Amino acid sequence: MANVQTPDALLVKNYMSGDENALTTLINRHQTKIYSFIYSKISDRDISDDIFQDTFIKVIKTLKSNSYNEEGKFLPWVMRIAHNLIIDHFRRNKKMPMYRETEEFSIFSLMTDKSLTIENQMISDQVESDLRKIIEELPEDQKEVLVMRMYQDLSFKEISELTGVSINTALGRMRYAILNLRKIIEKHQIILTN
Repeated sequence: MANVQTPDALLVKNYMSGDENALTTLINRHQTKIYSFIYSKISDRDISDDIFQDTFIKVIKTLKSNSYNEEGKFLPWVMRIAHNLIIDHFRRNKKMPMYRETEEFSIFSLMTDKSLTIENQMISDQVESDLRKIIEELPEDQKEVLVMRMYQDLSFKEISELTGVSINTALGRMRYAILNLRKIIEKHQIILTN
């Protein structure tokens, strides 16, 4: 008989029913992809190992508590856990990667179009330093796409796979995130200049 791969969903179900080997199979099946994703964002083997282990500790806890309901989308779910742990790592170490200028986004494109006077430069510097707080004000789905795109340098295809939405939806969320950021920043600028 041909060696037919057991679907992830069935392995998850088997593990939740007490088959410990099912989880080993799942980890072996996906570890290269998950570890490569973590390492591509962290670039440190020891920290990547830690985050990889923490990811599966969280996976095991969730499965053991019967609160898993991803309906067969095991890999995107695990990748989301890894992605959140990577963000936590950067947050803890206050080393969030700085923005790279990209077509979609330049921090100065969020400012008003008038030329940067010294006062406006100070405001823009303030906004740069407060950017994490400002991003926290965004709706969760927009914040998720923005962080994945800007801080983790993921493509919209990767974001689509990780979040389980279409590329168009991911693009739409990014567009709304930037529009909302602009509004929030303008609100903050008014506060800063008064």
